[in-house]
Amino acid sequence: MAAALTRAVYSVVRNVPRVVVPRVAEMRLCSTQLHPTIRPENAVQRQTLSEFGQYVAECLPKYVQKVQITAGNELEVLIAPEGVVPVMSFLKDHTNAQYTSLSDLCGVDVPSRAYRFEVVYNLLSMRYSSRIRVKTYTDELTPLESIYDVHKAANWYEREVWDMYGVFFSNHPDLRRILTDYGFEGHPLRKDFPLSGYVEVRYDDEVKRVVVEPLELAQEYRKFDLSAPWEQFPNFRDHSAAEEVSVKKEE
Repeated sequence: MAAALTRAVYSVVRNVPRVVVPRVAEMRLCSTQLHPTIRPENAVQRQTLSEFGQYVAECLPKYVQKVQITAGNELEVLIAPEGVVPVMSFLKDHTNAQYTSLSDLCGVDVPSRAYRFEVVYNLLSMRYSSRIRVKTYTDELTPLESIYDVHKAANWYEREVWDMYGVFFSNHPDLRRILTDYGFEGHPLRKDFPLSGYVEVRYDDEVKRVVVEPLELAQEYRKFDLSAPWEQFPNFRDHSAAEEVSVKKEE
């Protein structure tokens, strides 16, 4: 009886799958190894982007000022402000580009530069599964040409940049504020407004809109500090991790 029971238990144990337990030293080695999430570099893709950037610069030498590759595999084309519509039309309609989708349009404010505003266009080519970034520049008074006729998606994007930064887009069909109230003065992302003052903004239930009215305080005296509390970036770092692509210049 005991022998039969022993054989039965041995048969069950023998059919159980074995589990390999790593040794303590191996466990410690695995715990100390780091695996950072770094985008792998693709030399072939990088060379393809570099050649395409050179091709765009050679086709549009009047407008393209610089071509660079950032973050390993992101192509950027820096253009003059007057070349926005020609360059965007070329990238959309040319058979070797076909960047028919405007993924994003945004603004960047660098107060220390002479042309403090940078407008960035992010394009997607679904035909070639490729992306490209086009950058241009302007100041507080110089308008940029609207690309609404090239990409209809630029309608709200350009309104947002106008509302937040004050970059004016000429020939836009409906350039008005999109995020702030219609009576808002200034542009929020310029960071040039004081945090305290003589007026307050609130929503009025009677008129059903946002109103700006004189500030009423219970105390008899209050000192108003109207200086801008925002940092003005006097020592802006011009360090760039971008790698410039050499472009042939016409003599």
